Amino acid sequence: MNVDPHCQRQKCRPMILVSGNIALLARYNIKVKLFADDVKLYVKVVNAVDAAVLHEALAALVSWVDEWQLSVPVNKCGVLCIGKDRIVEQFSINNTALPIVTSYPDLGITITIAICLLLLTSTVVLF
Repeated sequence: MNVDPHCQRQKCRPMILVSGNIALLARYNIKVKLFADDVKLYVKVVNAVDAAVLHEALAALVSWVDEWQLSVPVNKCGVLCIGKDRIVEQFSINNTALPIVTSYPDLGITITIAICLLLLTSTVVLF
């Protein structure tokens, strides 16, 4: 059976892209969770240095996305602060500010700050 090589490359491309994306963000100590076409980034931000690292990671992500001629649906992105400490830092992708939200629907469950306070950690989740 002959399979068109182009089709084979297309099937592999998303895995290669996702793998590259995770490796890129891992350099910034960002945990990445994937499900279907959703990506969530988890990072602990407790001071200005952590916030600066997250800004750098988002800039690197934008460069990577541009290099692969992809796009990030910024209108579907946001920042959910989990824990007792709240950040006041503004994060952005492609010069578009990401809204700081108090809840986010995820796989049929709405994640809220009230639920997340049980974790008692200061983590920023970008979706």
